[in-house]
Formats: sequence, structure tokens, C-alpha cells
Amino acid sequence: MENESGALSRVVGLFSARGYNIESLSVAPTDDDSLSRLTLVTRGSEQIVEQILKQLNKLIEVVKVTNLSEFKLIEREMMLIKLEAKRPESMTVIKQIADVFGGKVIDLSNKTFTIELSGKGEKLDAFIETMSEQIILEVVRSGCIGIARGNVTLKV
Repeated sequence: MENESGALSRVVGLFSARGYNIESLSVAPTDDDSLSRLTLVTRGSEQIVEQILKQLNKLIEVVKVTNLSEFKLIEREMMLIKLEAKRPESMTVIKQIADVFGGKVIDLSNKTFTIELSGKGEKLDAFIETMSEQIILEVVRSGCIGIARGNVTLKV
């Protein structure tokens, strides 16, 4: 989509006006300063998804729309999670579990751990579930981003 003010608002407004839910949304500039890449996750029947794609293509700010679910894809989400460790043995357990999940401790105080973890949403959900015995202070997730495998590209 065009990297201009109001473009994202019009996309979100399209979903809101038609009663479609946005499960995840991520927008960032691309290698072309005039364009941003929007990755949006929604659910619906094949007909609803087709209608969404048609409506998005009608928006002036939208340059190109691709339904990544039609391709083999790589998807990732990032999470920052802050946990409280009241006892020294809790610190050890938290660090070990983070290591198993490929997490990285990015901040540490005398009682808290902040861990960075990326992967599919299911992996992040599993990490939160595994940490449910610990005191979770805060969770921040980026939303899903994705790219098609192989030589399929979204270049315009």
C-alpha cells in the first residue's frame, strides 16, 4: 500500500464497515520509501475472503493484494514477555524454558526477566502456557508477518 497518512485508516475502515474482524495487523515501510507492507490476518469463508480481496483492490492506496494462504509461506510473530522471579530457583526454571523455546533474555533485574521470542503464533501460545506456573507481568505481541516461500514475491 502507499506509505501515506490515512491509508491504513481506510483499510481498517473497510473491515469495520463490513463487520469483518482483523485478528492481526502489522504495517511497516519497505525498501521503497513510497510503499508500506501490510500483513493482515482475518478469518472467513472462501466467499468472504474473496469479497475482502476485491474490496481491498478497490482502495486507491492499495497497490497490490496477495492472499498468502494460497502459497507455502513462512510466518513469524515476535513476543516480549516479562516474568517475575521471586525465588532464585524460579530464575533458573524461566531461563531453561526460554532456552528450550529459543527465547532470548533481553532484560534482567533482581526480580524480573524480559524474554524475546519469535516463531509461529502456536509456539508463542505454547510458551505462555508453559510459563503459566510463573508470574506473568506483561505480554506484548507484534502480530503475524509472512512471506511466500521460494521465488513468489509481492514486488510491484
